[in-house]
Amino acid sequence: MPIKSFQGARKQQNTSEPIALKVRDYMTTNLITFRPDQSVQEVVESLIKNKISGGPVVNNNRELVGIISEGDCLKQLSESRYYNMPLEHDNVEKRMATNVETIDGNMDVFDAANKFLQSKRRRFPIVENGKLVGQISQKDILKAALQLKGENWNSTTKG
Repeated sequence: MPIKSFQGARKQQNTSEPIALKVRDYMTTNLITFRPDQSVQEVVESLIKNKISGGPVVNNNRELVGIISEGDCLKQLSESRYYNMPLEHDNVEKRMATNVETIDGNMDVFDAANKFLQSKRRRFPIVENGKLVGQISQKDILKAALQLKGENWNSTTKG
């Protein structure tokens, strides 16, 4: 007669879907944007007033045309001092970075974190159908990670 083993009722395995942490759920949508024809001086004043380090540059159709940062403004300030040119005579279009890397709003935040590490950027704009819809920063990714307190990191990633 074979030996029978009795283990009792088995605990139901946790088969719930992993938590999907998408960039769109953590991106900032209320953005301070700049226009190409705006003066660099206005940008500097806005950066200081709003305590930000840069922002997207959009045209009248909310299409992303560039990014302007504190560094871009500092370059302009340095050159204007060197050439004795007033700050207000330069505009954003001349100073902004136009080779802008964007990020998909449907990207997993952990993939976005990796993209931040590889690119050394502080923020990525999110564009949908040619229009700027938001921006994700490194700080936004950290906030998403904090919301996972007590969760297992592995349960949120693609296995």
